[in-house]
Amino acid sequence: MAILLALIPAICWGSIGLISGKMGGSSYQQTLGMTIGALFFGIFSVLYFHPHLTSFVWMIGILSGLFWAVGQFQQFQSMKAIGISVTIPVSTGLQLVCTTLAGVLLFHEWTTTRMLTLGTTAMVVLIVGIVFTSLRDRASVPRTGYNPGAGVRAIIFSTIGYTLYTVIVNSSGVNSKAIFLPQSVGMVLGALLFAARAKPFGKPMVKNIVTGLSWGIGNFFMFMSIPAIGLAISYSLAQSGIIISTFGSILLLGEKKTKREMVYITVGSLLVIVGSVILGMLK
Repeated sequence: MAILLALIPAICWGSIGLISGKMGGSSYQQTLGMTIGALFFGIFSVLYFHPHLTSFVWMIGILSGLFWAVGQFQQFQSMKAIGISVTIPVSTGLQLVCTTLAGVLLFHEWTTTRMLTLGTTAMVVLIVGIVFTSLRDRASVPRTGYNPGAGVRAIIFSTIGYTLYTVIVNSSGVNSKAIFLPQSVGMVLGALLFAARAKPFGKPMVKNIVTGLSWGIGNFFMFMSIPAIGLAISYSLAQSGIIISTFGSILLLGEKKTKREMVYITVGSLLVIVGSVILGMLK
């Protein structure tokens, strides 16, 4: 039962790109809708966990949420530029690399030879996986709107936003269960800042609230599974969601890939998962 609970975050988080793709709308509408859905979960978390919300927790949470909004908005931008099947595994791999490096350099998390060996191995595996998922077949026909330059820029900014989103919380030492509501408020504020001039309100924005609810449900069950099976296994299983988003976008959303590109993406996605599992062993 505990393992099944731990798989729920993988399903929920892995479905975010697919849900937002089906809901449609601009990156602004997708981001704002998603953050409103996350806000609903933030309110629920207060009712469920009864956390102590201090002014410091609010400050850290809102700041973290603002950076999350940067990360998620830019990820949506990348999805539109280069597709979900490339964006998600590359973005996931880069997030793991950067947050791991932050943990090592800022928080000195690798303290033994075993940690250094496993950690370095995981980083190499992740980087190779990222390279594979981003490879293209010269014989493939670029889809309409394909813009690799914009996609790469968006992933870089997305990675910076997501990394700071986690580093700020980790460095503050605040209770993770207390951070949800302040964080979700920061997420909504960030989304509104991005969308101020883009007229984000409308049916697509409302429909994308479902995306935020999926994210919130994944977060909730992540915390429910940790006491039963530990952070390492929960963390590793959650990363397997990239299989859903990567191959779901090809099978359900119709992203076209050649046979060679399917091999690249399959190998790359599996390497990203293996790298995340190795990192999970260090948690």
